[in-house]
Amino acid sequence: MADDDEQSPGEQPRRADWSGLIAAALASPVLFIFVYFGKLDTGFTAALALAVVIFAIRLRWNLRVHAWFWVTIVVIMALQIPLLFIVRWPQTNIPTIAFSLPIGIADFLLISGAISVAEKMFSKGLSPDEGEE
Repeated sequence: MADDDEQSPGEQPRRADWSGLIAAALASPVLFIFVYFGKLDTGFTAALALAVVIFAIRLRWNLRVHAWFWVTIVVIMALQIPLLFIVRWPQTNIPTIAFSLPIGIADFLLISGAISVAEKMFSKGLSPDEGEE
C-alpha cells in the first residue's frame, strides 16, 4: 500500500496549505483593536466571524472570478455585524472555545449554504467546467 505523502517521479511537490494561518493572521488585528478599546468579547466575536468567512472563501476560491460571489460575501459580512452586539460570551471557568466552536461551525454552514444558493441562482448558464480553475 502506497503512502499518501509519496510522490510519483514526474509529479510536482505540493505546497503546504497555509489557509488557517492566513485566516488567523488576517483576523488577529481585528481582535487586537477591540482589545485595545476594552471590548474583548466583541473583538473575539468579530475575529471569529472574519476567520470563518475567510475559510469559506478559501474553500470556494474557484468562484472568485464571479462578481456575484464577492457580492454574496459582502452581504454575508454585513449580516454578521449584528452578531458583534448580540453575542456575549459567558464569564466562566469553561474555555471560550467550548462556546465559540458551535457558533463558528453554524456560521460556517450558513455562509457555505448562502454561497451555494447564490451559485445555483447565478450560474444557470455556465457550463460545469467554467466554474473550475
